[in-house]
Amino acid sequence: MKHGKKYQESAKLVDRSKLYDTDEAMATVVKTATAKFDETVEVHVRLGVDSRHADQQVRGAVILPNGTGKKVRVAVFAKGDEAKAAEAAGADIVGAEDLVARIQGEGFMDFDVAIAAPNTMGLVGRLGKILGPRGLMPSPKAGTVTPDVGRAVTEAKAGKIEYRLDKTNIIHCPIGKASFGPEKLAENFNALLDAIIKAKPAAAKGQYVRSCVIATTMGPGIRINPMKVGTVASAD
Repeated sequence: MKHGKKYQESAKLVDRSKLYDTDEAMATVVKTATAKFDETVEVHVRLGVDSRHADQQVRGAVILPNGTGKKVRVAVFAKGDEAKAAEAAGADIVGAEDLVARIQGEGFMDFDVAIAAPNTMGLVGRLGKILGPRGLMPSPKAGTVTPDVGRAVTEAKAGKIEYRLDKTNIIHCPIGKASFGPEKLAENFNALLDAIIKAKPAAAKGQYVRSCVIATTMGPGIRINPMKVGTVASAD
């Protein structure tokens, strides 16, 4: 794959043979952000588990202390008092049968997070084939199926993100914008890694965090020492 001039200049700032400590990696990733827009910084964590086995799934949610830098649009499936609580908390769209019909019939997908009150899951279940592939299906494990929809909306707006393994046993997550600077990015990074480490399945054997790479939207990957990630011990 051929990269442009800006990428090649940014790549010169990165030592490909090196495993960076977190603080140095964050300082370096900020320097590699040369696009005209505020680039997102993403983390890619390869885990020593097999996502094909139910007892080795890694999935959950974490509130990033400094948010994501992105305006999060929240859709809530709720009725009655729960719908009023969602609206009061700042949900962008609230509905039940009408919202399901809009998504099915009109292809409405103008939201980043979907939250559901438990008594609406019979309705939301109809949207599995639409929301599932996009990673938007509400889930109790991620805290997006909850009787306290108001709180869930507040957390989503504050920078709560969901993490989950893909089929290649890698978790991909944004941890903020390049404009955050190294310290805020490091705080968000550590919060995410701590959550992933605490979610380690009992069935996982050997080294849990196999590799960890961060990169801006348009920049080169920077490898972080997997033995030194998070603020809780990642060793077995």
